[in-house]
Amino acid sequence: MTQTPKSSAPPPGHSPAPGAPTLPSVPPQPGRPVRPTAHPAAHPAATAPRRTAFAEGFDQLRAAATTEPGRLRVIGALLAFLVIAFGTLAAWQMTDRATAADDVLNRSQPLSSDAADIYRSLADANTAAASGYLAGLQEKPAMREGYEKDIRTAAAKLVTAAANSEPGSPSAKTITELSGLLPEYKGLVETARANNRQGYPVGGAYLRAANEMMQQKMLPAAEKLYQTENQRLRSDYAAAKSFPWAAAGLGIVALAALAWAQRRNYRRTNRVLNHGLVTATAASTVVLLWLAVGHTVARAGLNDSYEHGVRSLDVLHEARIASLTARSDENLTLVRRGADSKTLDDGTVVDAYEWGYDQEIDQLGKALARAEDLADDTAGRKPVQDANGFMKIWKDRHGLAREDNDSGDYQAARDRVIGAAKEPTSVCFDNVDRALATALAHEQTEFRRAAGDGRDSLTGLPTGAAVLAVLGAAGAVLGIGRRLSEYR
Repeated sequence: MTQTPKSSAPPPGHSPAPGAPTLPSVPPQPGRPVRPTAHPAAHPAATAPRRTAFAEGFDQLRAAATTEPGRLRVIGALLAFLVIAFGTLAAWQMTDRATAADDVLNRSQPLSSDAADIYRSLADANTAAASGYLAGLQEKPAMREGYEKDIRTAAAKLVTAAANSEPGSPSAKTITELSGLLPEYKGLVETARANNRQGYPVGGAYLRAANEMMQQKMLPAAEKLYQTENQRLRSDYAAAKSFPWAAAGLGIVALAALAWAQRRNYRRTNRVLNHGLVTATAASTVVLLWLAVGHTVARAGLNDSYEHGVRSLDVLHEARIASLTARSDENLTLVRRGADSKTLDDGTVVDAYEWGYDQEIDQLGKALARAEDLADDTAGRKPVQDANGFMKIWKDRHGLAREDNDSGDYQAARDRVIGAAKEPTSVCFDNVDRALATALAHEQTEFRRAAGDGRDSLTGLPTGAAVLAVLGAAGAVLGIGRRLSEYR
């Protein structure tokens, strides 16, 4: 009889027969405990770093650009941006140039002329003071009134210049200096006049002190003010005439982009024109042409105002100042009676004021020659020629007065200078001064006409550029929107 071993297990795949005894299972043996494994869902994976809005927007834009509607939206936005940027830059730059052109016409050039008038008034007052002193008790009321008028003019022009100068600027400091010196100078002249009327020789010393203050302090300060205002005038000219290259360049870029967009539209749709894009192109073209033509015309007008206005005015002011200084030296020659001498390079000793007269009258002749060359019409040329003729007569009559003075005939020399003689030099000086005043008035009118034409060429350009830019941007957006509607 065969028996099944007690410890043998059933073969694999063999199921025990029903009713067969079940062997007990082996209990688990003690050993190293097994660490429970966490469920994967209990610890999520580390989150990726949060992306910036710019990066997400760029990805969305890139994704949108893969489709034709997306590309059209990007193109429309870029075209609108370029057109608006072009119009804004054009309006900004042309506003600056229009403001500078207006400053040339209404601020810097008038202030430059005021500075020249301050110099002329001071020099003329100094001449009138010397003439009045020389006349003594025979001083005419008109001569005295001329001196007072020059002092009032200088004071009024200083007030105007102070009101238009920036606080703390070099011009403001110069004006303050002149405003303080003017009453001191007037006091010295009044003291000299009072002593002279009483017959005291000390009056000549006071007049000399007044003349030295004028020549060494006041006139150099007035000339510095004139040069400062002239520099501001040149700066305004440079700002007004500077071509708006940035706006023009951006305009060309905008037109190129619009042309490319229309060509792209034609190649994809076989349609020749897109009304919106054509409108944007036309508006941008008008702004660019208006910009170029308007600025070119304005620049031509400003150049004309400088060449035939400002330059002529500068030379005429120089001539007038030379004539005034020559007249002052002529008077002081007789007032000082050889008390002031000058040693030349060759060792020759001459009267200081006679030498000064020769220098200034020579400077006057050169300035008149330049002014005649700069005059561009008969109305401007004739008064300069008249002044030149009067100057030559003045030189001849001064030569006669010098001969009388050198020969010891002081009274005859005095009469030839201040007006007691038949043909005094004072008449020649007055004629030269009136002719120069006429020439200055003509050139001032020519300047205002040319500068006004230049400024008016820029009128409306900034506003027009802004309006047309908005119209062009709207056209670009509508033109692209028309294409987008075909995809809906």
